[in-house]
Amino acid sequence: MCHVVNKIFFFLVIIGVPLSVAGSLLHWSQTLMFVVYCLTIVSLAAYMGRATESLAIISGPRIGGLLNATFGNAVELIISIFALKEGLIEIVLASLTGSVLGNLLLVAGLSFFVGGVKFKRQKFNVYDARHNSGLLMFGVIVAFVIPEVFAMGMNDAEAINLSIGISVILIVLYIAALLFKLVTHRGVYQHVSEHEGEHHKEEPEWSKKKAMFVLALSTAAVAYVSESLVHTFETVGETFGWSELFIGVIIVAIVGNAAEHASAIIMAYKNKMDIAVEIAIGSTLQIAMFVAPILVLISLFFPVQMPLVFTLPELVTMVTAVLLTIVISNDGETNWFEGATLLAAYLIMGIGFYLL
Repeated sequence: MCHVVNKIFFFLVIIGVPLSVAGSLLHWSQTLMFVVYCLTIVSLAAYMGRATESLAIISGPRIGGLLNATFGNAVELIISIFALKEGLIEIVLASLTGSVLGNLLLVAGLSFFVGGVKFKRQKFNVYDARHNSGLLMFGVIVAFVIPEVFAMGMNDAEAINLSIGISVILIVLYIAALLFKLVTHRGVYQHVSEHEGEHHKEEPEWSKKKAMFVLALSTAAVAYVSESLVHTFETVGETFGWSELFIGVIIVAIVGNAAEHASAIIMAYKNKMDIAVEIAIGSTLQIAMFVAPILVLISLFFPVQMPLVFTLPELVTMVTAVLLTIVISNDGETNWFEGATLLAAYLIMGIGFYLL
């Protein structure tokens, strides 16, 4: 199965990259190119996913989960920077919302569902789940709701200053969280799972050098294609009647996070729930506490600055997703029905954003 999927992605990259270059130079139909760019980015993201998986096996599950989250989010960060440059603030904020919803409800939901169909009960580190719950409450609920409340009585310049202050605090706490997890308390809260030995037996698909080379090359290609993709948003929105909110929340978020979507589901299918959960929740934390604040700071160099102020539907859906995820994952166990519940929540929100 994996072999067939890899072949498909190989052909998509071989065909997609030259077509992307030709299409952007020869100004082909933007709707057609939108599809080509999306497929190319997804297939490049698959290569980034395989490279990070090889590096993850070499470096262990925790750093592996962090690597997967980082390079999964690299695609989104690249697309967002080009969107900021074009002044598409609503699309960037919507794509951040989409990432949070996509990781917590779609990625975690599919992982729990796919893994749960194969195994009746799947366990993961309950201490990690509780630690992540606190960070999710802070990173999404505290840091996103507070600016919204205070910005109501502020002008644009004050809202930007508030966003800068909150962004700096978020980045500092995110670095502290990594320090806590990977340095000062590494291994302190690990539980001995029956699958502990599996990570050591597994052979990486590629060597460290090859994986790093593929990663660098894929990231560069994604950066090129992403810039072209951003230019098609306006035309595509008009053609299909999609709002900027829908393009950001659903389309950009799914395309941007394709790599970790695939990685997490594969890990759950192999019963490596620690890594699957680390990818889904770790990726959300990284979006909320690192990618979003970095984008606020980067926007200061562009003509239009981005405040960390979301719309009410974006905020309510993110807060709901966080609370639902915490309730479902806090016991350190999952099954297919819990996965189905998360997916149902994602579909309800997706319909809402489509009709807005």
